[in-house]
Amino acid sequence: NKNLSDATRFLANELFGTYGLVIVDGDDADLKQLLIPAALQDIFENTPYSDVNDSIAALQAVSENYKIQVNPREINYFYLKEGLRERIIKTKDGFAVNDTDIFFSNEELQKELENYPERFSPNVIARPLYQEIILPNLCYIGGGGELAYWLELKAYFETMGVTYPMIMLRNSVLVVTEKQHQKVKKLKLALDDLFLNQASLINKKIRKVSNIEIDFSKQKKYLEKQFEELYEIAEQTDVTFLNAVKAQEVKQKNGLDALEKRLLKAQKRKLKDHVIRLSALQNELFPQQSLQERQLNFSELYLEHGDELIPYLKKVLDPFINEFFILRV
Repeated sequence: NKNLSDATRFLANELFGTYGLVIVDGDDADLKQLLIPAALQDIFENTPYSDVNDSIAALQAVSENYKIQVNPREINYFYLKEGLRERIIKTKDGFAVNDTDIFFSNEELQKELENYPERFSPNVIARPLYQEIILPNLCYIGGGGELAYWLELKAYFETMGVTYPMIMLRNSVLVVTEKQHQKVKKLKLALDDLFLNQASLINKKIRKVSNIEIDFSKQKKYLEKQFEELYEIAEQTDVTFLNAVKAQEVKQKNGLDALEKRLLKAQKRKLKDHVIRLSALQNELFPQQSLQERQLNFSELYLEHGDELIPYLKKVLDPFINEFFILRV
């Protein structure tokens, strides 16, 4: 194929066509006619700019950990022509197309939109509204970041009178090959262990396989008993001696913590082979310490497992089961 759109449609159809896939050309002039009212509101009244910013503020008020997914622009449309897709920008005299000499007065831009709606392309803020105008959905299934971004759009949908779909978190999957599964068994790991951060995983495993007890809890309890007697003596003297005893107890406990860490470090060196194999396995399953689905292109799995991969995924995954799936292939 000669362009990305055709190549993507061809690939999607080859992979999913047997399931009744429908591919829509969003740049179709007739479909873009349906977008005119929303585009007018956006360009001339900046509706999504105010609505989405209000939604972001509301989400941040509910959770201070909420991270802004997309910041709206005052105008959320591009001007589209052969070889050109640039932002429309409001000026004091009308509207300009970014990085070009193209300029429209208010009346000219409105006329251009009504006569050639296919020349107006929605950005990431306006596109979901367009999707739901031309193909209304009962439910939108997406990843965590996508759903957080859709939450920013709810008020905008309401203002525009467009039905806002239910949103549902998609399945997440970790694909484990038979070879990797055998490595897990050989290292006597539970698959759950592999979800720990690498330092915690290594520490847990080294403590388990070490022939030396890497836990100074007993020593700490013994130390506390010794200090109980000292506290009895200290209570019969003045406050300065009592404070000295407390400081000494803290110092001794900190010393035991430091020794425990040094012992763990020494055992890691001694059991270096375990550390290397453990790290290598986790890095295979969680590339760059991230979820496999964020790093590994599905084509790598497809090349390995062929046409059976997608039917297998379709069979075992269920969007209504909100769990993380570990699949052995």
